[in-house]
Amino acid sequence: MLRSIGLAIAVTAAALALALPLAWLTTRSDLPGRRAWAVLTMLPLVIPSYIGAYLFVSALGPRGLLAQILDGPLGIERLPPIYGFPGAWLTLTLFTYPLALLTIHAATRRLDPQLEEAARGMGRSSWSVYRTVVLPQLAPAIGAGALLVSLYVLHDFGAVSIMRFDSFTRVIYNAYNAGYDRTSAAALASLLVLVMLIVVWLESRMRGRGAFHRSAPGTIRPARVTPLGRWRWPALALCATVVLLGLALPVAVLVYWLTQSVAGSPDWAATASAAANSLFAAGLAAAVAALCAIPVALLSARHPGALSGLVERASHAGYALPGIVVALALVFLGTRLAEPLYGTLAMLIFAWVVLFLPQAIGSTRASLLQIPPSVEEAARGLGRGPFAVLRSVTAPLAASGVLAGAALVFLTAVKELPAALILAPIGFDTLAAEIWQATNVSFFERGAFPALALLVVSAVPLYLMTAALAYDRGR
Repeated sequence: MLRSIGLAIAVTAAALALALPLAWLTTRSDLPGRRAWAVLTMLPLVIPSYIGAYLFVSALGPRGLLAQILDGPLGIERLPPIYGFPGAWLTLTLFTYPLALLTIHAATRRLDPQLEEAARGMGRSSWSVYRTVVLPQLAPAIGAGALLVSLYVLHDFGAVSIMRFDSFTRVIYNAYNAGYDRTSAAALASLLVLVMLIVVWLESRMRGRGAFHRSAPGTIRPARVTPLGRWRWPALALCATVVLLGLALPVAVLVYWLTQSVAGSPDWAATASAAANSLFAAGLAAAVAALCAIPVALLSARHPGALSGLVERASHAGYALPGIVVALALVFLGTRLAEPLYGTLAMLIFAWVVLFLPQAIGSTRASLLQIPPSVEEAARGLGRGPFAVLRSVTAPLAASGVLAGAALVFLTAVKELPAALILAPIGFDTLAAEIWQATNVSFFERGAFPALALLVVSAVPLYLMTAALAYDRGR
């Protein structure tokens, strides 16, 4: 447990250290090609953690591809081991920082530039303005991103297992495989939920009761683009390094495996069918989760209190559990209480909503906190009812946060494995299942093509979503 908590703290700190500058660079600066960087820096999220860990071991391990390349000219036959805490920290940081980046990115785009200009007019430096004006306004988004990253690390199993790091999820997995008695595993899973509730409680306590919306009259105008000047090349180097380690290196290893495959030519038809299934199911789950997140986020943002806090914390329960725990619980539910739903796509969608609902809640809530309540009160004063105000005023203003949450759910659901294997209807194979079936029989090369297809399937919707999130109209 201590190792798991320590890893979660280290990964969360590193993920925020990457997400904050990347969000500012791709929304508020004149970074060359920032539209492309906005998409590329978010793409590592679509790589499953167990695939990413295996790719890093294959490329950077003691006898990986890099060691083979260096063996010829330099005579280096073996590199230092990447296993243990360093490997788990590096892998999870590179494949989870987009969880924080998406929420912070959406919040950064909606900041009121008038507050920053007023601070500069009073003589404050750019760094002082960012530290004392920008960061406090981003607190809800930072908290939501940190919560998602920490909970993801606590329930991750694939990366820590491949990196040979003994975390709490391995204990639960071994308990499930020990026999037919699942009592000990259920008790351990309950302990993990308790840790999750403590993490959510701590995040809510740190959140505070401050206001994060504009109180002056008028509307928020687009912020001016900040010239980077001599910092342009270091900023490009940061973006390029992150994309190189989190996206280019894994893709290069996948391409290498695809060209060196000893398992025969790719099954184009099966991969195309799995890609269509993944796109449809993950898109449906993202839409349902975004709709379900709106009332929870509204209750938390507009009516803070004991009840709203309890509802928000309860919505995070599924996210803290490994997917196999939620899937097996729904198998028990379906075979005994909801038999007509068992073995249907609806059961899989329900599982994904339970697992990933907090991803949609966090960014939606952060977006709602940036909407001045006076705007909604003005609409009510003009005679509009609550639902009309929600539909015509609140929803358009919070659209960026809702869309960011839907993007997070989509990108996580499209690569989810345990629930898809257990709950998907017969014949409804996803890309994650195709990859698992290839790796399960020790033919990881056969999984290279489905893994590349997973990136393509995720990249197109992600580009459309981030294009709306990253840039104002007219730029």
